Amino acid sequence: MFTKQKLLLLAVSINAALILGGCGESTSSSSGDGFNNGPVSGNGTGTDFNQPALIENITTNVIASTYQEFLQKSELQQQAVELYCQQEIVSESVGGASSQLDEDKLSAKDSWRNAMNIWQQIEIMQIGPLSNDDNALRNKIYSWPIVSTCGVDFDVTFFKEGTVNGAPYDITKRLASRKGLAALEYLLFNDELNHSCSSASQPDGWNNQTEQYRKVVRCEFAGEVAKDINNNAQILVDAWQGTDGYAAILKQAGTTGSDFETEHQAVNVISDAMFYLDSFTKDGKIAAPLGLLVNECGSQACPEIVESKYSANSLNNIINNLIGFEKLLTGDNKGLGFIDYLIDVGDQDTADTMKADVQQAISSTLAYELSLADTLATDPDRVVLTHQEVKKITDKLKADFITSLALELPQTAAGDND
Repeated sequence: MFTKQKLLLLAVSINAALILGGCGESTSSSSGDGFNNGPVSGNGTGTDFNQPALIENITTNVIASTYQEFLQKSELQQQAVELYCQQEIVSESVGGASSQLDEDKLSAKDSWRNAMNIWQQIEIMQIGPLSNDDNALRNKIYSWPIVSTCGVDFDVTFFKEGTVNGAPYDITKRLASRKGLAALEYLLFNDELNHSCSSASQPDGWNNQTEQYRKVVRCEFAGEVAKDINNNAQILVDAWQGTDGYAAILKQAGTTGSDFETEHQAVNVISDAMFYLDSFTKDGKIAAPLGLLVNECGSQACPEIVESKYSANSLNNIINNLIGFEKLLTGDNKGLGFIDYLIDVGDQDTADTMKADVQQAISSTLAYELSLADTLATDPDRVVLTHQEVKKITDKLKADFITSLALELPQTAAGDND
C-alpha cells in the first residue's frame, strides 16, 4: 500500500521523466490554414524575419556563453572544495578546527552558490546535449527533483573503501541521484553527520565513527563530486561548440542534409526549452511547496520540500530561472531574441508584456527578506504572489507567444491550461 509520501514521489518522478524526456518533442497547439508552416504576421501574410540571425545570437551569445560560464564556475568550485578538504584533513591531524578551516568551508559554499546560480539559468536552456538520452548529461550535473541523500551517504562510504560490490569505485557509473550539484549541496551545507537513511539498508557502522572522521570522509567524496561536475561541464561545452557541435546543427537548419528541414523547426527547439519555466519553476518550485499541487504535507504549504533546502538557495534558483528565460526572450541584448521576432510579426503587445512581466517577477523575488522555506512558514501569501507573477509569464508563453510565432507547444505542455 502506498503512503501519501510514496505517491507524491512517484508522481514527481513520472512528471519529471515526462517533462525532461519530452524536450524537443512537440505536438500541434492549434490548427488552421497555414499554421506551423511558418510564422505569419498580423495581417496574415508571411514574414521575412531573420531566423538564422536569431539562431546565431542565441546559440553563440546566449547559450554557449552561459555554458562556458558554468564551466568556469565549476572549475572554481572544484578548487574551493579541494582547499576546504585539505583543511579538514589538517584539522583531523591536529585534533581541532581553525579559522582557516571556517574560511575555506565558507568559500566552498560560496563557490557552490556561484555555480548553482549559473546552472539554474542553463536549466532554461536544455537543448541538444542536455536533452539527449532522456536528459542523461543534465541529470549527471543536476538531477533534481530526483535526489537521494541516503544514496549519497552510501557513496561516501563506497568512495572511501574504493569499491562497490567488488568493483573499483567509479563515480561516472553511479546513479545521477547520488552525485552532481544536489549531492554537493547536501555534503557542504548539511551539518548533520549521521546518515539520512531511514530504511533497513544503512551504511554499516557510519554513525559510530568519530565526528572528525565523518567530516573528512564526506569532504573527500565532495571533492570527487565537484571534479565530476567539472568534467561533465566540459563535456557539455564540447558537445555544444565546434564544427560538429549541436550549435552548428541548429545553425545549419534549412540547408541540404540538415537535421532540420526548416529554420523555423530549429527556432521551435529553442522555444521548447523555455517551457521549463512552466512545469518546473512555476509548478515544481513554487506551486508544489505552496500546496497548490498535492505534496507530502497534503494540500498545504510544505517548506521542507523546497528545492535546495540545505543551502536555502531556493529563491536564487527561481530568480536565475527567470534570468535564463529573459536571456532567450531578449537575446540577452546582444542580438536578436524572441522579443524581436514577436515585434516583427506584429505582436508588440506580447513582446512588451512578457518582457515587463519577467522583469517584475525578478524584481519581486529579489525583494524577499527571508528564505523561501521561511516565507512559506510565515507569509505564504507572499509566495502565492510569486506564483501568480510567474504564471502571467507562462500563460502568455503557452498562448500568445506560441500563436503569434506559429510555434508548436512541447508535447508535455499541450492541453495544459493551468
